[in-house]
Amino acid sequence: MRAHRLTRPALALASAAAMLVAGVQPASGEQRTTDYTVLVEVGATSQAARAAVRAAGGRVTVENTAVGTLTVKAPATGFVQRVTASDAVFGAAPVTPIGKLPANGNRGARKAHDVENEHVGAPGVTTRKVAPSTTAGLDPLDDALWGLRLVRSDIARAKQAGDRRVYVGVLDTGVDGTHPDIAPNFNRALSRNFTFDIPNDTNGDEFDGPCEFRGCVDPADHDDQGHGTHVAGTIGAAANGFGISGVAPNVSLVNIRGGQDSGSFFLQPVVDALTYGADIGLDVINMSFYVDPWYMNCAANPADSPEAQIAQRTTIAAIQRALNYAHGKGVTLIGAGGNNHEDLGNPRTDVASPNYPPGAAYPRPIDNATCLNLPTEGDHVISVSALGPSTAKADYSNYGTEQTSLSAPGGYFRDGLGTDWYRTNENLIRSAYARNVALAAGDIDAEGNISPTALAAGVTKYCDASSCGYYRYAQGTSMAAPHAAGVAALVVSQYGKKDRSHPGTLTLSPDKVEQVLYKTATKRACPEPRTVSYENVGRSAEFTATCVGDEAFNGFYGHGIVDAYGAVTRGGDFL
Repeated sequence: MRAHRLTRPALALASAAAMLVAGVQPASGEQRTTDYTVLVEVGATSQAARAAVRAAGGRVTVENTAVGTLTVKAPATGFVQRVTASDAVFGAAPVTPIGKLPANGNRGARKAHDVENEHVGAPGVTTRKVAPSTTAGLDPLDDALWGLRLVRSDIARAKQAGDRRVYVGVLDTGVDGTHPDIAPNFNRALSRNFTFDIPNDTNGDEFDGPCEFRGCVDPADHDDQGHGTHVAGTIGAAANGFGISGVAPNVSLVNIRGGQDSGSFFLQPVVDALTYGADIGLDVINMSFYVDPWYMNCAANPADSPEAQIAQRTTIAAIQRALNYAHGKGVTLIGAGGNNHEDLGNPRTDVASPNYPPGAAYPRPIDNATCLNLPTEGDHVISVSALGPSTAKADYSNYGTEQTSLSAPGGYFRDGLGTDWYRTNENLIRSAYARNVALAAGDIDAEGNISPTALAAGVTKYCDASSCGYYRYAQGTSMAAPHAAGVAALVVSQYGKKDRSHPGTLTLSPDKVEQVLYKTATKRACPEPRTVSYENVGRSAEFTATCVGDEAFNGFYGHGIVDAYGAVTRGGDFL
């Protein structure tokens, strides 16, 4: 697993990195410049790297010494090659808005969101208004959370429902800290937004859309895309007699936003969020995304230009430095395995990169030894594949023995062929829905009434005397990872010790958390026959997947299905 590593000496980096958000894009009519992330070479001084930047025609605007990065404003052409010629500089990558909204104008253009939003009409899904009550630690809408039961959080919470001193970072598009199921567990004081909204891309098309807040910086309790709020709800929605509860309903949630309103994730904000999360003592960070613009970052792909090769090497090195930094400071790192229905140890030709500027993608044959999907293929990351309610691998989920660490409920719309459950929303994962996103999407009106179309797609709400919360269905490895992150938080809650570096919190070595997760996971053997075709549920032959390995470890399930009850009752045997 994760056996392939880039062997170039300069990529064998043990130190960590932190990148700060660069300034806004140059205004129209100014001299054409752009912002770059410059990574200082291991062993080189900041002064030498700064001198190289000046010599190449650039100007340093921000420096972060934690991992050796410089944010630089420089000419839009030629700078990368010039600055990288210096022995003091590892590489440089342009800081550009990544991604583009689809023609229908909906936010979240990435292919992953097309997977996540595969819904049909669901008769019988209705708005419910029930008096707040809790039965055995569960909330009123938890009957629809089959994922909660599959990972056995429902019975684990009788022993361990999470400790408020355990902090889980949601590195995503933001978290709606006002949602009634998230607010009780949301730590606003520690939450940060490392992005700024970019209304339009370089072609003038809508990207993030109009800025909702002064300075184009959303508050740290805001999510204008919805993805991060859904993830946060699965991890730690409060068991408060209202709506739904999460896998770890008593832990603290911290928004460390690194994703745009459009659903894209840039290099700098991602690294910023990771290193900030490490510095404030987060115990777990969930990462349900890949870093744009390259689905696969390659060290020296012949199909790429020299500048693109440098940019990708810089991305690989910077992300790995940040992952090393977080792991070294006690953070358990959970990553979504990806929704490209491929064996990550034997990847297909990459036809989606680069996804910025729009229309720039071209076929890129992928060398598995030197290409990485990040962050899930980074060192120290627990990579999670997605399952449906039958425990079958979801058709869209990436897999493979090289990367898959664990499996977890991610939703599988087309699960249950031949049953009444086939192609129903109940096969997906229900979680929190940010009210502002629901309103913008037309799923609710100004009075909070759900539209007929949204009702058919499974949108629902729960109200008490003072407030209403909204919920929606989605699927993806983005939904599987937070189930694992929630169980990781329960492990720290059950076995963690007081963190002397961060008084009032708990800590547990991420290697120990990983050991507990792997050893207590529910073992699941490969299906028979091992090669699974999804053509009978309407997918092309490209989706056909072969499971390799045995019950102890295989490419569909990794070490098994993450198990909250096993982790909190038997995990101590493996520490």
